[in-house]
Amino acid sequence: MLSCVLAASPALMLGPVAAPALRHASPVMQQTFQREQVGYGTSTYTGGVVPTRKAPVKADSTILVQGGSLRTWSYRSPSVEQVQVVLSTEGRPLDADIELWHGPDNTPCKMRVYVENGQLRPFSAVIETPRGPNTVAIRNIGQIEFPIAANVVADQVDTPSEHCIAASATIQGGALRTYPFDPTVDSVEVLLKTDGRPLNARIELLQGPNNNKQVIELYTEDGLDRPFFCVLETPGSGNVIRIVNTAPVEFPMTAGVVPHTINDDMSSHDVI
Repeated sequence: MLSCVLAASPALMLGPVAAPALRHASPVMQQTFQREQVGYGTSTYTGGVVPTRKAPVKADSTILVQGGSLRTWSYRSPSVEQVQVVLSTEGRPLDADIELWHGPDNTPCKMRVYVENGQLRPFSAVIETPRGPNTVAIRNIGQIEFPIAANVVADQVDTPSEHCIAASATIQGGALRTYPFDPTVDSVEVLLKTDGRPLNARIELLQGPNNNKQVIELYTEDGLDRPFFCVLETPGSGNVIRIVNTAPVEFPMTAGVVPHTINDDMSSHDVI
């Protein structure tokens, strides 16, 4: 009887209960990269070491001197026997005092420089500095609106040509001499010296009647030991260099004024 009941039960007629299915993580795409084996001995590539730091850049030695300020350049080595001073502007007037200091309260050379246009006619002069140490002082005596770009170098200094030395002539104290130049002359050499006496002179660049484009008032305590040499820019036509010996008649000087550079392509005769 019991066996009939068990046989008739539908639950007992089912198969064994299956085990619950395990949950797996969601499928993820997998990529495999195959590295290329390159032998060091058989590589066709060439390489090199690249520096991570740039090469040092040479600083510009030009210094901006504001109106009313003073800048100095000192040379302690006795081997520096002359320096070149270059002054320029951005087209504005240039008005400066240049002094050479040699020891305390000793100024063997000084000059006053005025240029109408410091960009068109930059000032360039050579100052003798024997028996160092020496200091070159540049003072901008112009207004604050007129800064000056100043540069003082002791290497590759300009020197007067043989023609300039040979063309030197005597100018007595209180006398003057003029030197006119053609429009083809771009710049002029000026050399002033004495026989050992003090040198007092005024150098003027004129373009037209009484039209001073550049003026240099110069003093040197010994014109033989410290001669003065400069290169004046003379663009345009009608340029005249006037040299005045402002010393008394007992102090003559010799002056050499010759062309420095010549522009054969110069065809304009307009006054600049």
